[in-house]
Amino acid sequence: LVVMLGMGNGLSRGVLGSFDGWATNSCFIWTMRTSIPFDGFKRGRSFNFENSDIEAIKTQVDGVDIVAPRLQLGGWRDANNVSYGNKTGAFNVYGDVPEIIGIQATQILQGRFLNHRDLAQATKVCVIGTKTESMLFDNVPALGKHIKINGVYFRVVGVHHPRASAEMGEDKSGDIHIPFSTFQKAFNSINMVHWFSVTGKPGVEVAQIEKEVKLLMAKRHKVHPEDPLAFGSWNMQQMFNMMSMLFIGIGALSWTVGILTLIAGVIGISNIMLVIIKERTKEIGIRRSIGASPASITVQIILEAISLTFIAGYIGLVGGVALLEAIGAIGIESDFFASPEVDLSVALVALTVLLVSGLLAGLFPSRRALRIKAIDALRAE
Repeated sequence: LVVMLGMGNGLSRGVLGSFDGWATNSCFIWTMRTSIPFDGFKRGRSFNFENSDIEAIKTQVDGVDIVAPRLQLGGWRDANNVSYGNKTGAFNVYGDVPEIIGIQATQILQGRFLNHRDLAQATKVCVIGTKTESMLFDNVPALGKHIKINGVYFRVVGVHHPRASAEMGEDKSGDIHIPFSTFQKAFNSINMVHWFSVTGKPGVEVAQIEKEVKLLMAKRHKVHPEDPLAFGSWNMQQMFNMMSMLFIGIGALSWTVGILTLIAGVIGISNIMLVIIKERTKEIGIRRSIGASPASITVQIILEAISLTFIAGYIGLVGGVALLEAIGAIGIESDFFASPEVDLSVALVALTVLLVSGLLAGLFPSRRALRIKAIDALRAE
């Protein structure tokens, strides 16, 4: 039981930990190719979100909290796109608004993050990740230095380390953020939005927001409202809730299997006690003949069963915790598995279950012992 719960907790921490730093009430929506002809346009048409869509979503979709338009350049899949001096590297470069930090949390270690002044003036500034800093600058302070991104120079105003975990295997500590407006001007993306990151207000279902945003964008860009392939999306709230329910189910399954295992153990201990009572029939008869009350015999047998159960269970509990600690010490961790542990409350519940199991294991044998007549017990060999 302890090992199963500990491993389940480790799996839960690993998977749900991948959502750390991300707003779990968010969704991400991007454009694809149309699959249904509409309003004079053929199927297979490509289109892009536009700047005017930002305000449209804010004002026409109920329940929206943050709307963050985003643009992306390069990354590890492409050629080296960022350089400083004679050092180069391939990094994801994002055109962002300051509000993105409310969706994808990051810790500013040096300097600052993007602000609305950067956005309004389209300043050529950037916030780099710790991985970018270490690869391009070694031990040289990065603040105030200029890096070249696809031939355009940007001044480093901040160094960040993401609180958000790896996104689909990508290391976010190499991300570079530049003002959204600057990205559009510097990299030929005028009036273009690659995708929207949107969060809902407390209590609002993100699935409904996702649906309304798609319908609004379909209307604005002359796309069939029922076209299933025109938009792509990722619902973080839906995924988080699905994973949470999955691990609630895994936890319930672990408890069920563990309890059934304990029941099997209780039956085994009960059988052991029956054998012990049969071997001690004469002893029970002597005690009955000298005036021992049924209650005292019952208590003795139940205490013996509880002691046997508790000792065996405690050894199992300690062994299970030791095994989990050993696994943790070895460092068997990944994006989907981390620190297998059992909470103190779970251990206390397990001990309580053991005590109750011992009580149940002793009840039936004690009732059988009381049915033995003193005279028959004394005759037993």
